[in-house]
Amino acid sequence: MKKHVLKLMLACTLIISAAACSSDDDNSSVNNDLSEIISMAQSGSWKISSYVDSGNDETNHFTGYNFTFGSGGVLTATNGDATYTGTWSVTNDDDSNDDNPSGDVDFNIAFTSPADFADLTDDWHIVQVTATTISLIDVSGGNGGTDTLVFVKNN
Repeated sequence: MKKHVLKLMLACTLIISAAACSSDDDNSSVNNDLSEIISMAQSGSWKISSYVDSGNDETNHFTGYNFTFGSGGVLTATNGDATYTGTWSVTNDDDSNDDNPSGDVDFNIAFTSPADFADLTDDWHIVQVTATTISLIDVSGGNGGTDTLVFVKNN
């Protein structure tokens, strides 16, 4: 009987220990280190794998475009035929009254045209940034809709 109790206690200890451990890999949720986020974004070209605007999947508007988060805040989207230039930045958002689900860091994107790209203009809240994924969310203050935007790194 004592053996079974001891095994059970050992198993419980291992489960609790495993649950308490944290991971330092690339797949952690929100990284609030601005310089690290900027470095990851600038590390290559990206494509939009998902853009959902208030429940409407509008990913197809960006099919074939490669996005480059360049130095000096220059954001370039090109598909070989057309090139659109906008701006980007990563900033601290100290407004504790907003609907930011993920901390105090914003991933800001701005395009003036065309209309599909102008729709990306927002101060996106960072859900996740890894070496291969930038996941963003915005909860609209106007209509209460939720927009999501996911970039994946090109190979």
